[in-house]
Amino acid sequence: MIATMIAETVMFIYVLYRYRLNPTTRIIAAILILLAVFQLSEFNVCGNHSATLFMHIGFVAITMLPALGLHLILKIAKKKYYPAIIISYATSTVFALALGFSNSAFLGRVCGGNYSIFTLTNTVGGLYFAYYYILLLSGIVLSLYFAHSSDEKIRKALLYQVLGYLTFLIPTGIVNTINPKTINAIPSIMCGFAVLYALILVFGIAPTVATKKIKPKT
Repeated sequence: MIATMIAETVMFIYVLYRYRLNPTTRIIAAILILLAVFQLSEFNVCGNHSATLFMHIGFVAITMLPALGLHLILKIAKKKYYPAIIISYATSTVFALALGFSNSAFLGRVCGGNYSIFTLTNTVGGLYFAYYYILLLSGIVLSLYFAHSSDEKIRKALLYQVLGYLTFLIPTGIVNTINPKTINAIPSIMCGFAVLYALILVFGIAPTVATKKIKPKT
């Protein structure tokens, strides 16, 4: 968890250092730092260091990720689907507030060593994972749809985005299929594999759509 957090933090700093800040690079940087925050939260949950507080912090961090991902896709494709952006951020904010400040949404937590198990109530858990997967799958569909009619550079970035999503969705699905007991560990497992998505963001998508900073001449 600490190694993953450090890697994602270093990539966050690299993006800020390497590229000019614009809406696209800000979204990429936000995704990277939120992934790192979740890893830090998991470490503290497993170490029992203010575990309840960090459980809430971790869920707030990952709850914003699907909305940011959808926003990134629309920015890359240069599409102004404002209703989709507003609805996705509004929904993520509602869940973030609910999971950030309500203890009644959680039934418990267990550290499994390689991953953490967070048990949500049936109602909250069902709605939360529906929200999460609907936005992720919508992002894949939109990326493929926009890529079909985009120029080569944008198409490349959008296909990288699809690949990035698949790098954590497919392994998580395989783990859950092999061991159904890991269903409650989906956030932890997914974010563990999401370090691969972070690498694709930094070394695949960012170089394609972001502008490098011009170093001053000495």
